[in-house]
Amino acid sequence: MYKFIFKILGWKINENVPKEYTRCVLVGAPHTSNWDFFYAIFLFKILKIPYKFTIKSEWFKFPFNLIIKPLGGIPINTKSKTKGGNVNIMADLFKDNKEFAMGITPEGTRSLRTKWKSGFYHLAKDNNLPICFGYLDYKTKTGGIAGPIFPSDNKEADMKKIMAFYKNVSPKNPENFSLDHRYI
Repeated sequence: MYKFIFKILGWKINENVPKEYTRCVLVGAPHTSNWDFFYAIFLFKILKIPYKFTIKSEWFKFPFNLIIKPLGGIPINTKSKTKGGNVNIMADLFKDNKEFAMGITPEGTRSLRTKWKSGFYHLAKDNNLPICFGYLDYKTKTGGIAGPIFPSDNKEADMKKIMAFYKNVSPKNPENFSLDHRYI
């Protein structure tokens, strides 16, 4: 059903996915529109990705909680100042699940942001997990998963590899997307 809907909407799927997709930190970028969420869910369902995704806790109020939680949403308190709080919550999910992809949008918002949040990187590095690149390219109407990279002791070099991948992906709203300027 999801594949049929995806095709009717004019989208293609790059089914060449890395084997690491079954247990990874899955970056979701660019994230410039609420439509990204729906297309990503279709993509995950079609590719049979064992996923969960982070989303602002505000989305867990009635009636949205009835949709978001069954789709794999995990509430994140974006206003929390507790060091490592959300990253620790996500790390526990990896401990409890053998096959698990944690979808994270490091831009953190659908607005222009020139610095990405780095929790996804620390989650992967601290828990010896690969980072895969989820993408929706609106220019080619193609969705897929690429990568992986395995975080090293050189965060700057790793982040440059991530930015190099995403520089060629076309968002729905280009004016709302930026790579992390620290790494380009």
